[in-house]
Amino acid sequence: MSSSEFTNFEDDIPYDDSQSERESIEIELLLEGIHRLYGYDFRNYAVPSLRRRIWHHVYSEQLKTISGLQEKIFHDRECFERFVYNLSIPVTEMFRDPNLFRVFREKVIPLLRTYPYIRIWHAGCSTGEEVYSMAILLHEEGLYDKARIYATDMNDRSLQIAKEGIVGIQKMKQYTKNYLEAGGTRSFSEYYTAKYNSVIFQPFLRKNIIFAEHNLATDRSFNEFNVIFCRNVMIYFDETLRNRVHALFHESLNHFGILVLGAKESIHFTDFTDSYEALDREEKIYRKIK
Repeated sequence: MSSSEFTNFEDDIPYDDSQSERESIEIELLLEGIHRLYGYDFRNYAVPSLRRRIWHHVYSEQLKTISGLQEKIFHDRECFERFVYNLSIPVTEMFRDPNLFRVFREKVIPLLRTYPYIRIWHAGCSTGEEVYSMAILLHEEGLYDKARIYATDMNDRSLQIAKEGIVGIQKMKQYTKNYLEAGGTRSFSEYYTAKYNSVIFQPFLRKNIIFAEHNLATDRSFNEFNVIFCRNVMIYFDETLRNRVHALFHESLNHFGILVLGAKESIHFTDFTDSYEALDREEKIYRKIK
């Protein structure tokens, strides 16, 4: 998934040492109730970022307390859905971190050419920009016809946006720049059609993409993959949940499968440090070796 940002919001959150215990109880009850009522498990998310997001939603619902938010979420499904969406506000773009995609072309694509069939999982795909970037890259390398991209996210609203393949036209200048820096070999405008203030990606890019809901905190492996992308998702997880997700990825990757993490993430200090070798340490591209 893509990351979320509340960079200027933290200073506005009320915090008093005398109230910290009450707040901890409120958060614990909220998360436990969400898990039991809706099946979403946020109990092992990193506390500081989770706390910021919860208070952000308290204010966005025009409430004053976490307990008030709990009551509304428990009795209003739409409020819960807004909460899940706000918990995963996407910060993403086409070919984000262009050098990663350039290195992927150089070091991973030659490996993928040896496979008769390619399965790629984008875990936490958000609104899909990274997924369409991969489809374009595979197309240019002549591999898309033998590939299937599984794009999953816990956020149904983000998935619906991803399925539509529509983005604002104002983003295309940056996306074109990223594409060229990532080693794009054609005119980026070939991959979309402009209409009014939006662009829609060409239908052939969607033909081998499967979008589906999947919650990394609770759901299990569903296939065996040659590549797993999961960038800037686990930075919001605590150690317990990170290890659970790494176990899921390890189980889901075939031997010599490729794991791609975000810039602030690493395979080190997990239970699976020795299970991978680095294809590129700077870009966090790892290959499963055991």
